[in-house]
Amino acid sequence: MRILFLNPVGILGGAERALLDLMACLKQQEAGLSLHLLAGTAGPLLDEARALGVDARLQPLPERLSALGDSALRGRGPVEALRFARSLAPTPALLVDYGRTLRREVASIGPDLLHSNGIKTHLLSPFTVGLPLKRVWHIHDFLGERPLVRRALGTLAPLASAAIANSRAVGEDTRQVLGRVPVHVVYNGVDVERFSPGPGDGARLDALAGLAPAPEGTLRVGLIATYARWKGHDVFLEAAAELVRLHPTLPVRFYLVGAPLYRTPGSQFSEDELRRLIASRGLTGRAGLVPFQPEPASVYRALDVFVHASTRREPFGLTIAEALACGRPAIVSRASGAAEGLTDGVDALAVPPGDMDALVVALRTLLEDGALRTRLGEAARSTAVRRYSRERYASEVLAVYRTLVPGR
Repeated sequence: MRILFLNPVGILGGAERALLDLMACLKQQEAGLSLHLLAGTAGPLLDEARALGVDARLQPLPERLSALGDSALRGRGPVEALRFARSLAPTPALLVDYGRTLRREVASIGPDLLHSNGIKTHLLSPFTVGLPLKRVWHIHDFLGERPLVRRALGTLAPLASAAIANSRAVGEDTRQVLGRVPVHVVYNGVDVERFSPGPGDGARLDALAGLAPAPEGTLRVGLIATYARWKGHDVFLEAAAELVRLHPTLPVRFYLVGAPLYRTPGSQFSEDELRRLIASRGLTGRAGLVPFQPEPASVYRALDVFVHASTRREPFGLTIAEALACGRPAIVSRASGAAEGLTDGVDALAVPPGDMDALVVALRTLLEDGALRTRLGEAARSTAVRRYSRERYASEVLAVYRTLVPGR
């Protein structure tokens, strides 16, 4: 079977890390597969895919198309939507030109199946009409919350042979948008050997964050995420400030690990904004920013508590699975897709999305109870191996492929 993956960007966000794990395991599980990748921007995704033996190429999206997105319209009114629509005026000509180039490239590769890994590449499906291939849309977002995308993909749905949703909640939402398209729920997977328990280097984490070496016995709490505004960096810092105010002698430090990886305007915090938030909350010296880490396992291991603080529904939350696989006690937003497979108080502590007070309580509970941290960490590792291994992930995706391209 010849499979072509389309990805809008070449950076390594959660969807891209999941894609790399998928390609790695597909190569292991089915030696006869021929894997190809086209990415819309340059970046480490291409290099890492090539290292796996994937034929990975850059198919550069014009800057205006790459930065396009309606995520900032969530919850906004018709006036904002109209302004956004007006800003799209030059886009159709760019889109048609790019689509023709993409079609030629896809035709030259000649895949049996095209696996689209992002909304922008789903929207390019019309340019492959007439080519002898099946199309799988991998859905990593709540389409129903994206006003323009919802309408566009609903119209294009007949072009999709099947969809893969990364959680039950995303699957339910996707069915509402795509109608009769078969939707398969497949949780993301992680490499549970690479992400595994081990000794942590807290001093290195301090150095990466630009903080002085922490005193012996300091507990480290971290949020690992892109700088997208809905990831809850502000809620995390508010909770940290409140915890320090209520318990000033508690030996704890806080870390924000990540970067503004995406290009959609207005959708992310800047580094300067986060530094100002740290200062304004009185957390200077107690909280720091750690740059994006391409090998994050060592960061998870250096944390005593991992926090997932998304303020709205999270389609999955790959960092949750990674932290659990590293045996970290975790506090997670119960609206995340990964939390569907967790039990509050058994393998993680769950809090309502955006609830700063609940986060403070959960932080204090874990920071003051070492035995609870140990118990949750051990259970987290067990759950990750059972539910979130990349081998399970690849097997389930391959089963979807075989329903579409039998006997290849």
